[in-house]
Amino acid sequence: MMKEIDLKALPNIKIANVTDAQHATGVTVFLTDHGAVTGLDVRGGAPASRESALLNPLAANDRVDAVVLAGGSAFGLDAASGVMQFLEERHQGWPVAEGVVPIVCASCLYDLEVVDSRIRPTAKDGYLACSLAGNYRDGNYGAGTGATVGKILGPEHMMKAGIGSFALQEGDLMVAAVVAVNAAGNVVDPRNHPLAGVRDEHNHILDAEEALSHALLRNGTNTTIGVILTNGAFDKTELTKIAGMGHDGMARAIRPVHTMYDGDSLYAMSLDTVKADINAAGTMAAIAVERAIQNAVTHCESAYGIPAWKELNQ
Repeated sequence: MMKEIDLKALPNIKIANVTDAQHATGVTVFLTDHGAVTGLDVRGGAPASRESALLNPLAANDRVDAVVLAGGSAFGLDAASGVMQFLEERHQGWPVAEGVVPIVCASCLYDLEVVDSRIRPTAKDGYLACSLAGNYRDGNYGAGTGATVGKILGPEHMMKAGIGSFALQEGDLMVAAVVAVNAAGNVVDPRNHPLAGVRDEHNHILDAEEALSHALLRNGTNTTIGVILTNGAFDKTELTKIAGMGHDGMARAIRPVHTMYDGDSLYAMSLDTVKADINAAGTMAAIAVERAIQNAVTHCESAYGIPAWKELNQ
């Protein structure tokens, strides 16, 4: 029987947040102990990413040293350089004649409209996150600091979101997800009731899919990014499939999702050598992603004049 477990039960991974609450942006870093086989599935039409081609099953690379989720749109990809520096100093990376080249993948969401578009995550933030490994928490932290949802009708209708996590276990197999939620549409609960999203002047949540039919999304300011973690032993092709199945959880929790103005991306990382069935792992990944997205909304706080689920449900 599947049971919820602590995120920290997952082996060989340390997760850290660096939060710039003043400027509504931040970084979340996933540091492996000795590298991890990783897959990636991108469903949104406007991703901001780094080293994603290495995760193609046809590419030679078979391990990743770290994954970075960050705010700042494509500017935030700079945070990965700081993670590379941290790992190089510790001689972790792809071995070459001159030393090592750390393999660091990154995806970013758009939070530039919240406070100050001139301030975004830097290499210094990525390096700092590595030194804080293990401080992860859900809510207005890390890559979720400036995250918002419900932007189909413009920023005046949006609500606060953040970063969320969920982990579960079936037998020896563990699967978890950490997701930074920055969606154009609504986040819904398991009964399809809206938790947060497009709100009217009375703070009632509107039907985001219906609103989309009346609106024109003018730019790519909406991206949900996350990492699926498992102790199951899978190769890169299998992890790419697990990441794809994880998107089913994104589709359950976000309405609408995967538009041309999103960069919706999910990584999947294999952290251990437990033998497991890919179908079971993918099914668990979808559950973990769905619950992580819902937790990103229910665990965040109102900020920057943007109301959160907690405020509207007191």
